[in-house]
This record gives sequence, structure tokens and C-alpha cells, in this order.
Amino acid sequence: MSSRLHFGEEDFLRCRFAVSPLWETQEAARTLKRPDRHGYHTPWLRRIRTAAGTLDLTGLWLVMPRRGHSPDWLCPPPLGPAAGFEEEIAAVRAADPRAAREDTARSLADTPGALDSPQGRAWLADPEAMIRELADVLEEVWRTLLAPDWPRLRALLEADVAFHSRRLAEVGLGGLLPEINRRCGWRAGTLTVASNGEHERRLGGRGLVLMPSVFSWPDVVSGFDPPWQPTLVYPARGIAGLWSDPADRAQRLPDALVRLLGRGRAAVLGALDDPASTSALAHRLGLAPSSVSAHLGVLREAGLLVSRRYGHQVLYERTPLGIALVSGDAQ
Repeated sequence: MSSRLHFGEEDFLRCRFAVSPLWETQEAARTLKRPDRHGYHTPWLRRIRTAAGTLDLTGLWLVMPRRGHSPDWLCPPPLGPAAGFEEEIAAVRAADPRAAREDTARSLADTPGALDSPQGRAWLADPEAMIRELADVLEEVWRTLLAPDWPRLRALLEADVAFHSRRLAEVGLGGLLPEINRRCGWRAGTLTVASNGEHERRLGGRGLVLMPSVFSWPDVVSGFDPPWQPTLVYPARGIAGLWSDPADRAQRLPDALVRLLGRGRAAVLGALDDPASTSALAHRLGLAPSSVSAHLGVLREAGLLVSRRYGHQVLYERTPLGIALVSGDAQ
């Protein structure tokens, strides 16, 4: 199954990048209930465990089905490239109650039991109260869990935008989209995204928002129904090292990994805080490229790394198992 977005001539002129603190807030809340998303974020989850326990996310999770529709009104694509949370949450609070009710009913129907739950029935009976309640919850999640770390998150997201903007200039949109994520394909003006459902839309001159995300990993999200601008949300580059402490990691690597992997392979695995090529790793570590290449091959075969092609480069990135070994969280 897949989503297909069809581009017309004008759509190529209206593609843009964006960063959304509101989206990260929503997806951070979703990550709390999704163990399959914990791999990169284990240090953060450990640190915020107490604060997260003070939040009541039961209602918000009702409109976050594991598979299916999430309400577009609750987290619309940002209007600008770097919208602030206050601006975005104000747009949520200004949502049209009738449209929000219809959108939410569709989402509740995709969460077993949610449509007929007391909370679901109350929201559909009073969509204005629903808008206030869900906006309040998102604002509390932002203030409690995300705002303290937003400078770090924003720096990583903006670095991703800078990297992919350069690639866009080098290879064009048709070359960039398949590079952004392995689930994306491009052929004859159509972007195809492997997904759990079927979705098809002609962009109709509105273009596409490209939005990196920290907390959406490993998912790629495409779509947003009218009147929202079509959007592709993809995992940002470099999240493997987002929560790591370089000083602690440097002290831990000799003890945690050298005996298991050998000094050279442990050094290569530990150096992959963000995706890197063989030559970049060789320069970073002061090793011969041939030695680094050999280590990378062994680590990839062991399931500790994956490789992805970006133009003429092949970049290597840790898998969740590799992350766990470096962070000391493997059981």
C-alpha cells in the first residue's frame, strides 16, 4: 500500500521546507505510547519520565490511532518555514468547530472503542470544548516536555533543512525526494510513499511542504486533506546522537564496546552521532578509508548499521541495536 502525490507544473514552484514545534509536541506525546519509537529517544524518555507522569494524555491518545487518520486540524502544516509554538497553537484554538468535529470523528473511528467512549461522545457533542481541551493538553506537553529541549531540537531540524536544501540545488526535486527516505519513490511527476493505507491526491498547484521531524521516526507521514497544504514529514538526519553526551560516551566506549567489537569497530560505531560517509569517518577518526570501510561492512552485517545513498555518497547510520550498544542500554 502507498500514498501517491501527483505534481503539476506549478507545484514544483511551491515546494518548501518547514520546521514545526507543534508537530514535534504532538509526536512526542505519541512516542510516549509507542515502544517501537523509543530506540533513539531512550535517554530523553528516561530523563522526562517523572514529568511525563504528571500529564494526563488519555484523551489526546484517543485521536492518535496506531494506524489510520489523525485529525489534521490538531496539527496543521505550519504556515511559515520557522513558525513558533505560540503561533501554531493559536491556529489550533481558532479551528472551525464543525470541521474539527468531522475530522475528529474520522480519527475516533480508527481507534477501537474511541467513537463510543464517554470522552469521544462528549467531544462530538461539544466540539468547541474539544478544541479547548486538546489545545490545552498540547500546550501542557510543550511546556513540560519539549520547550526545555527545543533549542537542541530546532538546531538539528534546521541542520536537516540546510542539508536537504543543498541537495535540492544539486539534484532537483525528483532527485531529492527518494533520498529523503527509503520509503519515498519518484517517477514521472508522482511521489510515492510506502504506507499502511491508500491515499492519492493531486497537488493542484499548492506544492508540497517538506518537514523533518525528530519524533516521527521511523514513520514517514504524507497527506493532509484539503484545505491543508500537502505535506511530507520524514525522520530528520542525525537523531542517533541527539540525546547523547559526548564526554560520557567517550569514557564509556572503551569499557562497553572495545571488548565486544574491538577498538577499531567500536570507534567507528561510536563516531556515528549523525549519518556519515566512509571518507568522513576516516577523517574524523584518523584511520585509513580502507580500514573504515572494512569495519563498516562488518557492523552492517551484524545489524548495527544501515547504509543509505545520498547522490554519489553512501551514508551510514546506527540501527536501534547499534544505538543501544553505544548508549549502554542493550539488555
